[in-house]
Amino acid sequence: MDFFKFFTTRTFLKHLMLAVLIGIILLLVTLVWLKIYTHHGQAISVPEMTGLTEAEVEDVIASRELRYEIVDSVYSSEMPRGTVLKQNPLPGSKVKKNRRVFLTLNAVHPEMVSMPRLVGLSIRQARLALQNAGLTLGEIEYRPDYAVNNVLQQKHNDSVITAGSEIRKNAVIDLVLGMGLSNETTRVPDLIGLDLATAREIIMDHYLNIGAVTFDESVIDGEDSASAVVWRQYPEFEMFQRLNLGMEVDIWLSLDSTLLPEPDTVFLD
Repeated sequence: MDFFKFFTTRTFLKHLMLAVLIGIILLLVTLVWLKIYTHHGQAISVPEMTGLTEAEVEDVIASRELRYEIVDSVYSSEMPRGTVLKQNPLPGSKVKKNRRVFLTLNAVHPEMVSMPRLVGLSIRQARLALQNAGLTLGEIEYRPDYAVNNVLQQKHNDSVITAGSEIRKNAVIDLVLGMGLSNETTRVPDLIGLDLATAREIIMDHYLNIGAVTFDESVIDGEDSASAVVWRQYPEFEMFQRLNLGMEVDIWLSLDSTLLPEPDTVFLD
């Protein structure tokens, strides 16, 4: 009984209150220290650095008490050389003081690759060889030749380019293919509802060239253009219509699904 009476004595209650008070003080001190250490509530907005040179980045970063690190360098013809292509975190992101911003620069000198030998290959083999070399397939031209759909010439900027030549990565290579000794034709593909990449692939599979590509006002940026679909084409798709090999097909793309034709409806009795 004396043991339980001890918990009701003034001495115990005084020490208990003192322990609780010390605990509260320690908790408050810890919270204040954490607030100071983590700069609670103090966030810096990451500035837009795309298109800036490294010298300009240093000025912008220093004025906002941030740091930066260049993590990669790639080449793009769409931006000035030596400027920022990408950044992480993105512009407008809220970060702490001294946060490191990772940057990808546009290379001063474009990456060069060796032109593969495509002459004698089929169109499918040539397309794969270009892809493996980091090059882009451009226009396809057809000429009368017994080697049907085999590469007769490989061109860059309207000039024949020989195998082994150094060329900028992602450069566009045009091909001249044999069309046989007769005036061969191919059917017009149905492209309605397809995205640009798929439509381009199907056009080439039919041994045709992609002509004018027109986006309407619903397409604002690159992400939109990748999601847009074909709502109109010329020549229009008809079941029995045919074109000479190598002719162009123009397409119009939009994000507006209401432009697509209504699907055929089958009524059952």
